[in-house]
Amino acid sequence: MEDLVNALGVELAVLVVAAPALRLLGALGVRRFTDWPACAAHAMAAMLVLTGIVRFVPDSMAAMPSAEELARMVPPFVPFPLAMVYLTGVLELLIAVGLVLARTRWSAGVGLAVLLPLLLPANIYAALNDIPLNGAEATPLWIRIPQQAAYVAIALWIAKSADSAGARRLLKAVPGLPGRLRGWRTGVKAVRGSG
Repeated sequence: MEDLVNALGVELAVLVVAAPALRLLGALGVRRFTDWPACAAHAMAAMLVLTGIVRFVPDSMAAMPSAEELARMVPPFVPFPLAMVYLTGVLELLIAVGLVLARTRWSAGVGLAVLLPLLLPANIYAALNDIPLNGAEATPLWIRIPQQAAYVAIALWIAKSADSAGARRLLKAVPGLPGRLRGWRTGVKAVRGSG
């Protein structure tokens, strides 16, 4: 079992355990967890807190990879690898907060769906170059790529299920953007209507 958790990652274990546990709380009367998308958002937030905090853990904590270890995963074409590790940690923590708050869930879900593919090159680089992480082998690509795709799908499902009214209000405040958005929506409706 430990080998399976190592291969799939602790973050997946957190997601798979947290979502049903939260939904069970919803069944027991906790209103916040009465639907699966809200439970998935909170479970994904727990996963992101875990992965985000790892970037700031001191080297003395042997149970987690250090920021320096994570920086070795960053491909050479990315400048300032250690700074990128810290930046992605901050983004993951901000997105986690956004997923928990209903008003920002749509934006956080979309943000996560954008962030995850940007992180994938580091996983590919680590796997192709046999870069260990906390003493363990890099996750094989045949696991990591579908796993990342599933995370993106979950993030988009969370965003689709969330109320996007706050994001729409924010976008309307950007000068010149509302007209472009109306044109884009019209184009989408026309494409949907023609199929």
